[in-house]
Amino acid sequence: RSALYLTLYRCSGVGLALCRRLLEEDGRIHLCIACRNAQKSEATRDLILATHPAAQVSTVEVDLGSLASVLRVARELRCRFQRLDFVYLNAGIMPNPHVNFKALWHGLLTGKVLHMLTTAEGIMTQTDRLNGDGLQEVFATNLFGHFILIRQLESLLCSNEKPSRLIWTSSSNARESAFSLSDYQHAKGQESYSSSKYATDLTSVVLNRKFNKQGLYSSVVCPGLVMSNMTYRILPVFLWKLLMPIMWLIRFFAKTYTLTPYNGAEAHVWLFKQKPEYLDVLVKYHSCTSGLGKSYVEPRKIDVDEETAEKFYQKLLELEKQALERYSDLLD
Repeated sequence: RSALYLTLYRCSGVGLALCRRLLEEDGRIHLCIACRNAQKSEATRDLILATHPAAQVSTVEVDLGSLASVLRVARELRCRFQRLDFVYLNAGIMPNPHVNFKALWHGLLTGKVLHMLTTAEGIMTQTDRLNGDGLQEVFATNLFGHFILIRQLESLLCSNEKPSRLIWTSSSNARESAFSLSDYQHAKGQESYSSSKYATDLTSVVLNRKFNKQGLYSSVVCPGLVMSNMTYRILPVFLWKLLMPIMWLIRFFAKTYTLTPYNGAEAHVWLFKQKPEYLDVLVKYHSCTSGLGKSYVEPRKIDVDEETAEKFYQKLLELEKQALERYSDLLD
């Protein structure tokens, strides 16, 4: 394999576990780690090389929430590589998450608490803001930055001898009820993370329709509930310490409580070993862990309307056109 390009954001959690697990599967791959913090990116590289000293690991610096940064790194990657076999689209943010304890209590009384705990439906809100490009920060980082990057790397992804793969990290929190075509950046709501992940599912479906014939395939995965830097920001640390024994017990009933980054990367690694032409483009692959700790992958149909997906894709193309006009000096 000539190159594997991996997008990270905090250079930790599922991303780091994925790097290590992929090298365990195939030590010949070239990992290129993308992170917005160059020092953390190099530190991650050192951690990987400590356990895989013969691995080919390089880094690039990119902020997925900045269009200028995305365009610069795309140009750099086009210079450095002739093709890309895999692009793991793993970057994501959830700013200022808040738990609605009143809704959680209501879920406990109505018997819906397990569903709420496994999907965060009705109990999780976030506060979003505009970024330097005038876009909603969560939408820009979790989806649009990735979309622009993919579009700029089409020459490395399409019409190669072997298929190339896009593997998006989605979520069980991706819900149609949080998404609106008329407000696809989610400027008016308080569930920007859920909206951005549902938009991810929509985008993947359309990309397959547009690019499969050119040898580019897209899949979405859900890592489950992983204890990571993002998760720990939802509640105070002392509360997590009190809740952890309960969460281990919940896993006997909620298989998506993968809890560790290693388990959360299960679906990502499973897709690495599959032939994409045999996969269902309308399926999301969930990392799951049994109560006894056995990891496995469960495919579930994506709850998307293909007509809505196509309309959303057209809106992304319109927004892309505006962005490229603004940053024409960064294009080849």
